[in-house]
Amino acid sequence: MTRPTPDSAVDSPATRPGPAAVTRKRSSARAAGLRTPSWVGWLFVAPALGVYAVFVLRPIALTVQYSMYRWDGIGPSTWTGLGNYVRVFTDPDLFASILNAVKLIVFFSVIPVVLGLAIASTIRRIATSRLALVARTVLFLPQVIPLVAAGIAWSWLMSSTGLVNQLLTYAGLGGVARAWLGDFSTALPAVGVIGAWVLLGLCTILLLSGMSKIDPALYEAARMDGAGPLREFVSITVPSLRQEIGVCVTVTVIAALASFDIVYVSTQGGPGNATMVPGLEIYYLAFSERQVGMASALAVVLMVLVLLVALPIQWLTKDKSS
Repeated sequence: MTRPTPDSAVDSPATRPGPAAVTRKRSSARAAGLRTPSWVGWLFVAPALGVYAVFVLRPIALTVQYSMYRWDGIGPSTWTGLGNYVRVFTDPDLFASILNAVKLIVFFSVIPVVLGLAIASTIRRIATSRLALVARTVLFLPQVIPLVAAGIAWSWLMSSTGLVNQLLTYAGLGGVARAWLGDFSTALPAVGVIGAWVLLGLCTILLLSGMSKIDPALYEAARMDGAGPLREFVSITVPSLRQEIGVCVTVTVIAALASFDIVYVSTQGGPGNATMVPGLEIYYLAFSERQVGMASALAVVLMVLVLLVALPIQWLTKDKSS
């Protein structure tokens, strides 16, 4: 009887690696061969980063640079340092434009979000009826209409002989009628009403889509406990829409602070400076008064103001469980 040689001992079934071990070795070898360097991922995002740097970061950097100079956009510039920024906060007209934008937040943000919650909750309850589809369509129409067209239409409606005043006269309130966009005391609220009308549909649709993700079992359990519609709304609907409300508030606040189209078409900042906002003031400073440095400083202040308002909203409304 011959003894097994070393080679035959290695190849024997007792010493041969099993299928699982062979599979693990092949998988590790394949993974080692397919492992790519970390810098390869940056190659895929490089085009997007390049576009972002050229069309976003570079204009921001140039705006900050121009804000340090007194410049008409053509001739030589003069270094002023922070002088333009000081003027933004000390010039009554420039600072008033910022205050007007802050006041518009009530109309552009608070009213659309609050009414959007109420309307979306109502539509959710009648979701199976045709009226819900009609309501969604009608409310979303302002998002399809260009803002310029909306501004022109509302200018006609709010004129001294417009439909608004005609309805007031028919209702016996002719003494209240006025040129709403031409009166110093009502021009800014009138512009705010236009903005609220435009943004109401967007907020309603966003909130309605968020409500569709809420588990119906929560409402059934609340009804079994004796909760009414108001209690369901406060205890279930609103807390479940934390992120959707955050998106609505962020979008509408930015729309108020950076408003331009509606104001330019409807009032052009008038009467006087009653409806002047930073976006329109920047346009006039840069292209009418040729004060590019001053316009750049106001633009930087507006950008910082938007960030100071939007970032805390995002932090407060983000999902804490994620």
